[in-house]
Amino acid sequence: MTTSNDCPCGSGLPLAACCGRYHHGEPAPTPEALMRSRYSAFALGLSDYLLQSWAPETRPASLPDDDPTQWVRLEILDHDEAGDTGTVHFRATFREGRRWGALDERSRFRREAGRWVYVDGEPSVARLKPGRNDPCPCGSGKKGKACCVRG
Repeated sequence: MTTSNDCPCGSGLPLAACCGRYHHGEPAPTPEALMRSRYSAFALGLSDYLLQSWAPETRPASLPDDDPTQWVRLEILDHDEAGDTGTVHFRATFREGRRWGALDERSRFRREAGRWVYVDGEPSVARLKPGRNDPCPCGSGKKGKACCVRG
């Protein structure tokens, strides 16, 4: 069971001991740690951190303020680091209103002046159609009707 103090990245640690420290300026030590902190920043609406941790050549000018996406689960499927480059393959489950989806992406990272930055990724989005008796997409292990899938 997660609490409001738990880090959104799913580590099971409190936000302050996990991704929160990177949101407050500590450099993420690995591409995976940066990926987790960026996921948490999306979940928490920390646009400034997202832009700051993006490589200048691929960074958008801004991010929408009113994003309706509710990020509910992060799964790290694979990660690799070689020198000043790294990759992370992840799946992020989300909800927009009553619709569910999963973003699957292979992200590329680069270390610049001792800090990892997100360069770009190869995203793929799939719509999920969880049934009331299926396992909840949030990863709780409960049936959907006893957790996040209602109606």
